[in-house]
Amino acid sequence: MRIKISTQVNQSPKQVLAGFDLDLFNALKPPLMPLKVLRFDGCETGDEVHLDVGFGMKWFAKIVDHGEEDGSYFFVDEGFVLPFPLKSWRHRHGIAKSESGSMVIDDIEFTSGFVLLDVLLYPFLYTQFFWRKHIYTSCFGQHQIT
Repeated sequence: MRIKISTQVNQSPKQVLAGFDLDLFNALKPPLMPLKVLRFDGCETGDEVHLDVGFGMKWFAKIVDHGEEDGSYFFVDEGFVLPFPLKSWRHRHGIAKSESGSMVIDDIEFTSGFVLLDVLLYPFLYTQFFWRKHIYTSCFGQHQIT
């Protein structure tokens, strides 16, 4: 399954990329989720993020790629220890330049290994990432529609 959510903000891609730090990561925690950051190396290839998601479950991901092209940036994390029922996770974080700032793009591919379970997980995961929109606009400035 795939989830793709974009958020327009008014800072440059370089400013937004610089803001992807531990403080932002903690701010992005979904409400009512007992998430605890155990390790946060950063957003470059080879960096790792380790989470305790509660109930004895861990979520470990590694940044497998990052880069810049024409003033836009990205980094990709892949889960290598995932909480039940996830079997695979790939999250491409894009920061694309736009006329009035940047577009922050969460592009996620996941599977539990069972299509029906993926369909049931989709609204829960979508909501968790849709929640990020207001965090991004709070941290990086909301796009003003003219």
